[in-house]
Amino acid sequence: MQLHQLKTKNKLKNKKRVGRGGKRGTTSGKGQKGQKSRAGHRIRPAIRDFLIRIPKLRGSKNKPTSSKFVSVNLNTLEKKIKETVIDRQTLIKYNIVKGSEKNIIILGGGDLKRPLEIKGLKVSQSAKKKIEEAGGKII
Repeated sequence: MQLHQLKTKNKLKNKKRVGRGGKRGTTSGKGQKGQKSRAGHRIRPAIRDFLIRIPKLRGSKNKPTSSKFVSVNLNTLEKKIKETVIDRQTLIKYNIVKGSEKNIIILGGGDLKRPLEIKGLKVSQSAKKKIEEAGGKII
């Protein structure tokens, strides 16, 4: 027996040369489709993707630095507080506002039957009118 008489299962056959650039065939080692397989491809920098995530509209750079007002209605003061003099410390003591809240405003929701004295808090016009009608005052 000689070499030319041997039969093998898989015949080694040269593939058809397609495409350009090197010995890789059709896609020349660039895979299929997509940005990286194109000629002259350039991947955009990561900073651009980061900038897209930052909100553009509605004043994202102009957010208010001061906190919002915490509102307390007159009927809450009527029900929960038994003292006549009301200030920030009194509201904290009766768990109406948290200790961290700085801007507190009293609104005129509900009726007031007893006189109250309010110190160092902002008061709406309707609340001021009801407090003065009940015989209280705002300091």
